[in-house]
Amino acid sequence: FSAFLYRYRNLVERFFNRVKHFRAIATRYDKHDANYLALIKLAALRIWMRAYESVS
Repeated sequence: FSAFLYRYRNLVERFFNRVKHFRAIATRYDKHDANYLALIKLAALRIWMRAYESVS
């Protein structure tokens, strides 16, 4: 058991759980890998922006 690896595995699993809320990514409508990767990057950007938006 490695606490270090467990912590980062948990972070990755939680990230993909958040990404699955985007329908196009969860169902994978895109035929090309590049388009799918672009959708994942956009979803990650939206998640990041939502996490660090101003609370004032």
